[in-house]
Amino acid sequence: MNSQSEENYLKAVYHLSGETGKAVSTNSIAEVICTKASSVTDMLRKLAKKGLINYIKYQGVTLTDKGRNTAVDIVRRHRLWEVFLVEKLGFKWDEVHDIAEDLEHIESEILVTRLDEFLGFPKTDPHGDPIPDKNGKVKVAELVKTSIMKVGQSGVISGVSEHSSVFLQYLDKAGLTLGSKIKIKEILEYDGSVLLILNDKKDITISREAAKSILIAL
Repeated sequence: MNSQSEENYLKAVYHLSGETGKAVSTNSIAEVICTKASSVTDMLRKLAKKGLINYIKYQGVTLTDKGRNTAVDIVRRHRLWEVFLVEKLGFKWDEVHDIAEDLEHIESEILVTRLDEFLGFPKTDPHGDPIPDKNGKVKVAELVKTSIMKVGQSGVISGVSEHSSVFLQYLDKAGLTLGSKIKIKEILEYDGSVLLILNDKKDITISREAAKSILIAL
């Protein structure tokens, strides 16, 4: 059994390495975990001894098959709990991350299986992130950042890459929620702000930074 801290490190490496499984640096892990690089090095040595990561100093970190399976299982539990919290307990999408961070460490396969069944086998969490299936397979949708769309292009908001409460609350207030349709009306040359039409009804201007974090299915 792995400690919560060990699981958090594996999850951090998984998210940083992306679908390609690229090597990630100690410093990038330290930034995600919010700790010192020296503390990260100590943990990486421990995870390497357990066969969960490949770690060579100065060459980056990758997950072993065992490590990836463990990380995917944690992500699966986290995202299923987020669905449960939103759909069954009435939490908002900006309120569930920290709670799910605690719940994801409950290691009960039968509990997760029944939770998945109870929820109707959801494919995505409340933020649009894909939920790995029971075999660890992740079906990633092809989404694009609003910031790279061209004038005249339209699509449906299907995910976000920024999960902070303040950002999600900002989207809520603007009506930029999952399933909303947008069309790019204008991109301001001065600062890259994006003027878009929301649900064929009203014009909204968002910053370039916000546009980078709103993911669209074209």
